[in-house]
Amino acid sequence: MERSTTSWLRTLGIQLSLCFALYIVLNLGQPQKLVYNDNGSPFDLYFISVRGGFRSLQEQTHLLKLMGNVAKAYDLKFVVNISELGEDDSLMQNVTRLSPLLNVPWYTTGGSKHDGFGCFLHQVKLPRGRMLDILSLNTTSLQDTVVVGSPSGKRGNLSNWLTRTLKATTSDWRMVVGFHPLVACKENEEEFTAKLIDEPLHHIFVKFGVNVYLSQQGCFSYALQDNVAYIGNPGLIKENSRLGSGNGRYRIRTEMTDGFLLHRLGSLEMVTYFVTSAGEIVNKIVVQQRGRQVM
Repeated sequence: MERSTTSWLRTLGIQLSLCFALYIVLNLGQPQKLVYNDNGSPFDLYFISVRGGFRSLQEQTHLLKLMGNVAKAYDLKFVVNISELGEDDSLMQNVTRLSPLLNVPWYTTGGSKHDGFGCFLHQVKLPRGRMLDILSLNTTSLQDTVVVGSPSGKRGNLSNWLTRTLKATTSDWRMVVGFHPLVACKENEEEFTAKLIDEPLHHIFVKFGVNVYLSQQGCFSYALQDNVAYIGNPGLIKENSRLGSGNGRYRIRTEMTDGFLLHRLGSLEMVTYFVTSAGEIVNKIVVQQRGRQVM
């Protein structure tokens, strides 16, 4: 019992130290390599995902500066921009001018010029010969069919592309990104549970071992369905949105929240932190390899 308590206290101390060090990086503008790395290793890869969309110039400048400080502190490798506007998103267009520290590749959802219907695959080399697949889906083409409930040519094209692309790769980690969330809230007495919006797409994820689907946030910040982790990026949340998880617990935000997700990708897990524009860490998600667990 004593050994268990000591181990728990040590883990808590490491996590608190990480949060404090990240707070210093964000608020004092003094990027540095952190001593405590949340049980990470030198072989881990860091990246950011951020919610695109309209922000004032002042808000963009502030957000990109914070992201730049984190990029330097963690040797950031790339940024995923979750946007309906694709490469025309103002955050992408202004990043070079407003935050030179964010001189890393940006991958964006929606309206991509990589092919005719807005989907692309990008493979990122990880340490020790591993590989990460980033598959971007143009989920706008799904919205009408989700409402009507009938398949369409656009849905068929997207499903065929996703299936064909996943069949052709054998990467260690598979992350699909899209603008629209694929998990909704289902009210059951006094709690909310996760409900899949698009079962056919989810079945493809399960069949081909997709670890994570990353999108803008709906009513859940994360949910685990059949070993697939659905993570919502809560940047630009509207007032009174519910922030919850698939286990029914939720809380209400009464103010506009902006920020970004910082991800640490290792050989066995992906750890995600939501960092607000005030430099506060308000959420942590851990996804095990092949999406076996979310905490």
